[in-house]
Amino acid sequence: MDLSLSKRVFRFAPSPNGALHLGHAFSAILNHDLAQACGGRFLLRIEDVDTTRSRPEFEEAIYRDLAWLGLSWETPVRRQSEHLAGYAEALERLIARGLVYPAFLSRGEVKSIAKTHSLDGGNWPCDPDGALLYPEQERELDPAVARRWIAEGRKHAWRLNMSRATQEAGPLLSWEEEGKGPEGQTGKIAADPGQWGDVVLSRSDAPGSYHLAVTLDDWAQGVTDVVRGQDLFHATSVHRLLQVLLGLPAPRYRHHGLVLGPDGRKLSKSNGDTGLASSRERGFSPADVRALLAGVG
Repeated sequence: MDLSLSKRVFRFAPSPNGALHLGHAFSAILNHDLAQACGGRFLLRIEDVDTTRSRPEFEEAIYRDLAWLGLSWETPVRRQSEHLAGYAEALERLIARGLVYPAFLSRGEVKSIAKTHSLDGGNWPCDPDGALLYPEQERELDPAVARRWIAEGRKHAWRLNMSRATQEAGPLLSWEEEGKGPEGQTGKIAADPGQWGDVVLSRSDAPGSYHLAVTLDDWAQGVTDVVRGQDLFHATSVHRLLQVLLGLPAPRYRHHGLVLGPDGRKLSKSNGDTGLASSRERGFSPADVRALLAGVG
């Protein structure tokens, strides 16, 4: 896809697992306004692939909050739960190429292994979000044993073999950053997916992980501009890797500043005081919300 010639497509993609807050409002408004400014398209996507946390009432609240802000979007809205077969097909392609393997360790087991390692004087590596990396030695599990465990119904996830995947993708993986990263990074960014370790691409409660689903969704919807918070800046490395492995085009990326709470931390859906519905109930207008967000980078 030649992004210079195509009509630009922006999207806002919330998860229906809680109420939208001011941080969501900023991202939605920014995407909507950028699309309008260039005569492009603005899409809404409901990222409900995590069936254990997604709720219909939260999805309905998303529509109400965005409409109250004065935003409009194309219909029908893409819902991830309606496209699980596509995620499964892409996963099977990666499995067939030996790039993905079944992983049986629970988070508790990984934590125990890391603790033992630290007692021996080592520091167990973590990903950019602070989560413990999955033990690399688990890649070498006997395939016959793995097949037997799967047949027995043992709970497992499918993880990307990061070593094989990055080797196949090559060393020149990068993206063009039109915004900035948490440390002011901009321009051509060298991707470093290895810092995430063997990321999950599928698990029993989420047939397509965030990384796999968002990569496929953006391609399927023809998204040309991914505009999202700086908290997802480092995750772009994984998305660029998956795009290369699956033969998908790279969109433009723009990571914006985050709306922070009084404690200086990123807003959470559990913080009702910053919720859009709460703001509306306290007499705020859409113009008031825009004014509150005017200083966000």
